Amino acid sequence: MFVSMNSTLFFLGNRAITALEAAVAAGLILLVCLLLLLISARAQLRRSGDAEIAAGERIEDLEGHLSKVMQSQGEISGRMQTMAEIFGSRQSDMMRAVNERLDGMGQRLGNSMLHTTRQTHEGLRQLHERLAVIDRAQQTITDLSGQVVELQSILANKQTRGAFGQGRMELIIQDQLPSTGYSFQATLSTGVRPDCLIYMPNGAPPLAIDAKFPLEAFQLIRKAETEEGTRAGSAQFRRDFTKHIGDIKDKYLIPGETQDTAFLFVPSESIFAELHERFEDLIQKAHRSRVVIVSPSLLMLSIQVVQAVLRDAKMREQAHLIQAEVTKLLDDVGRLNDRVGKLQTHFTQANRDIDQILVSTDKIARRGQRIEDLELGEASREVEADPATSDEEQFNLTSP
Repeated sequence: MFVSMNSTLFFLGNRAITALEAAVAAGLILLVCLLLLLISARAQLRRSGDAEIAAGERIEDLEGHLSKVMQSQGEISGRMQTMAEIFGSRQSDMMRAVNERLDGMGQRLGNSMLHTTRQTHEGLRQLHERLAVIDRAQQTITDLSGQVVELQSILANKQTRGAFGQGRMELIIQDQLPSTGYSFQATLSTGVRPDCLIYMPNGAPPLAIDAKFPLEAFQLIRKAETEEGTRAGSAQFRRDFTKHIGDIKDKYLIPGETQDTAFLFVPSESIFAELHERFEDLIQKAHRSRVVIVSPSLLMLSIQVVQAVLRDAKMREQAHLIQAEVTKLLDDVGRLNDRVGKLQTHFTQANRDIDQILVSTDKIARRGQRIEDLELGEASREVEADPATSDEEQFNLTSP
């Protein structure tokens, strides 16, 4: 491993001594030593005359050695200068290579940081989008929670709960029947007002629907935490349900004014299913009282059946009108057939006229051809031979 000539070897006081300066100092010290030796030799020659010749020879040798040393020092200085230049060029090459590598590393590091920054921004953007979705979902959940609380407050109040069942029943009926097919809160002859009356076709009595299902005792059954509480709630529900069925039978089943069957609307499918599963005896008691318990889906199905019956009744009412229209339609078809026959006759006559016109044009073309061929004499003889042949006769003769 080469040591740069400009590198620092040690410090002398506050001055940094480089390798080149140290080498020059060593050469100078060597030169001074030789000069001291030469001076010492001359002094010895002065003191010793006898050894003058030997000293002269020694001096010559020393001078020769000194010249050689000077020459060697020059060579060493040249080599050191060459080495310094080589080390300087290598150092510049090394610095250039290091700078290039640093530039490359800086560029790669910049690209990597740019790519990382883009990925970070993309990740942050996706995170913000997901946070926005989560915020919307949280807001939706908050709204739903508020709606659930509002629904609970509605169901906790008897009047608002009845209005809730009434509203569901009215929406189903309004969606399935025309406005003339039902009536809400209509007053009967006895003064009672059922929640809804469905008008039947052909003058039949209307069907009464009640939407005040007794949910208080049913909620007691669901809220009961002990078996005794469940039994007490079941007993209370049986009493309330039996009383409500009796009220519907006594108030809404009026002979000649309403149907002999009434509907009790349950505003929940789960309550309807649980009622059939746990209180089958109450369902049978309601059937014996001519009261049918319906859920929202069963009420919708029943209204669709009533709608089909109403449509069939209207079709029967309009049957004579339909028959009259069909008779008029058949008359129109007969007249159309006669007019098509007449039009066909006109087309046949027009075809005959066109054929006669073609015969005349053919004769005119033949006469023109004969005139062009200078056959007037022969053409005159043909005309004299059959002067009474008309175009129509000619058409009858040539036609198959």
